[in-house]
Amino acid sequence: MSGLAIFAWIVLIILAASIVGVVCIMGWLPGHIAKGRGHPWAQAVTVAGWITLLFGFALWPIALIWAYVDIPRAREETRP
Repeated sequence: MSGLAIFAWIVLIILAASIVGVVCIMGWLPGHIAKGRGHPWAQAVTVAGWITLLFGFALWPIALIWAYVDIPRAREETRP
């Protein structure tokens, strides 16, 4: 094997590891954001982040948006 072939294999291995790392971070990110923000359904957001990545990337941005959206709390009315 020539030096160029060895270099190509090293680049290929680094590229594959980087792709795996990016996919793992993207699956983890919505759940991490939801837990950090105290989202009432943080576990569901975590599952949605992983499922949408594994079964098609198209809905992953919705899981990310859901991590930022909280359920509005009912206002407490104070009457004198």
